[in-house]
Order: sequence, then structure tokens, then C-alpha cells
Amino acid sequence: MLAGDLPRFESVLGQLKKHPDTRHLPVALVGDGAVRLDGLRAGAAAFIDDPFEPDGLEAALGRLEQIAQGPTRRIALIAENGELDDQIGALLSGDDNLDVQHIEPAAALETLHSEPFDLGVVAVGRSRSATFALVREAATDEVLRELPLIAFVAEGLTKADRARLDAVAKSAVVTIADSPERLVDRAALFLHRAEATLPVQTRELLGHLRTGDAPLHGRKVLVIDDDIRNVFALTSTLEQRGMKVVFAENGREGIERLHQHPNTDVVLLDIMMPEMDGYQTARAIRSMPRFEHLPIISLTAKAMKGDREKAIAAGASDYITKPVDVDQLLSMMRVWLDA
Repeated sequence: MLAGDLPRFESVLGQLKKHPDTRHLPVALVGDGAVRLDGLRAGAAAFIDDPFEPDGLEAALGRLEQIAQGPTRRIALIAENGELDDQIGALLSGDDNLDVQHIEPAAALETLHSEPFDLGVVAVGRSRSATFALVREAATDEVLRELPLIAFVAEGLTKADRARLDAVAKSAVVTIADSPERLVDRAALFLHRAEATLPVQTRELLGHLRTGDAPLHGRKVLVIDDDIRNVFALTSTLEQRGMKVVFAENGREGIERLHQHPNTDVVLLDIMMPEMDGYQTARAIRSMPRFEHLPIISLTAKAMKGDREKAIAAGASDYITKPVDVDQLLSMMRVWLDA
């Protein structure tokens, strides 16, 4: 799949990875190396930099062949004793095609270097600082930074801790799971496991996850943001939950997209944009009677005092800061779409 046109590639990959019948298929992307980690984080099995060298193509094709022919997947489960209960281990192992190796955090980096793994799961437990340091070291390691890592949080994260993990995730293939449902969902994605072959308990958890996302499924969201990386992250997240995503890179284009897609259900609107900023865009949308009650959630990277009130006064329905807390955003969207 060509990844030169980022919005198009993210949409196609998102469609493949959200459907149970195609989610497990290994996909290789060809495109600008600047979006390499974004593509791998969204579930691509391999990435080929364009223009590509024969060695790069051969390595990517070898990776696809390995996934297709080698049913056994290896998971490194990194946790202190007692930080993960037996149920979590059972959910991740599940069948004979998975080899789960429990590793103490102190030995994690050395083990990941010396043995081949398809996925790492790091339990974010009591020693938060030590865990974050481990994830950061793996993320900055040239050998390990493309190994998919899931940071599993059994208990809630503070905003500061969430921001620390999000910052690390931008430079590696790291994702955060804050529930057993999210954990098995992300593990199935990175391991390219067909949902029909998963154990019954795992399929039931995935069913619960999709039921929780039912208010979002099939709904259309317009993302107006000039930061293409942020657009990619949001699009991948929303399409995996069954939403249809339309993209605009500035306010004027966003107004055009609304006219082209009058059945839009919700707008995610960046505040800090050149030319026509989010405040102006929100006021323009509210000036059109047909969109008078359309939910608009404002996004901003600079949370200054009074920003929320200013966004609401301009016509926004709600407000959230960047880096976006995905769970908070999804919860917010469910509220407005159920209203």
C-alpha cells in the first residue's frame, strides 16, 4: 500500500484494521519515512521507505512471509512479580500459537535484544518512574524502537503520567491500554491474529469493547487540524472504533467539507491554525442554521487560562487539550453523540 498521501493511506489502513475479517492481514506500506512509525503504530506489519532499496523491499516481504507462515507469535510480558494477575496472562496466551515469556523489568532490555519477539507488554505498576524509564529506553533504542510495545495500565494514570507516555509513544511503536479489553484488542492487532481463531474469552472481551463503542460506530467525524501527525493519530483511533473520518487541514477547507458532508455527526476542531483559526471556524459553522446544534469539540496544544470559556463562547460544545487523552476524548464524544 502506498503511503505517500497520508490522509488516504491512514483511511485505507484504518478500514482494513477495523474489520474483523481483514484486521489480521499483514500490510506493508510504501512511503515517506517520516510516517514510518505512525504506520507501524496503526497496525502495518512492515514499512518500506520510498524511494526504496532492494534490501528494504526484501526485508519487508520477508516479514510478511514470516507472519503468514509462522503461526507462533512470541510475547514478552514485562512485569514485577504480582503486578499482573493470572487472568491477564491467560488472555494474552490463550492458545497454542502464542509463546508468552514472563520477564523481570531489570532483565527486559537485555532479553529483548537477545531473543526475537513479536510484541512486548509492559505492566505500568507501582514503580511508575522505573517503568517509564524502561519504555523510554526501548523507544530510543535503534534495534527496539519498531518493536510494538503495549503499556498496560491496570490503574488510572494521572494527566502528567499520561503525557509522559504519550511523549514517548511519538518516537516509537508504543500504545497504551487501560483495560483488559484494550489490551487484547491491541495485542490482536500487532500480532495479526484472526479474530475467529481467538479463544472464546478473548472474543467476548472484544465484543464488550465494541459494545462500549456502539454510540460511535458508523458516525461521521470531521477533523479540522493543520498538524498531519495529530490527524493521523486521531483518524487511526476513530476508524478502529467504526467511525467514518473526513479530514480538513484548515478552517476554510473544513467549512467546504461540511457542505460536502452535511451528515457529519461531530467536529474535532483545532484552535491554533493559520489564516482561519478554530474560533473563527466555530463561529462560521454556528452561523449556518443547519449546523446550529452540531457537536464541536475544540482541541488546543496550549491550554491557557480562559481558553475553554473562549472556545465555548465561539460556538464549541466542549474542549480538550493536547496531547489528547484518547479515553477522555472518546468519553466526551459518546456523551455528545448520545445527547
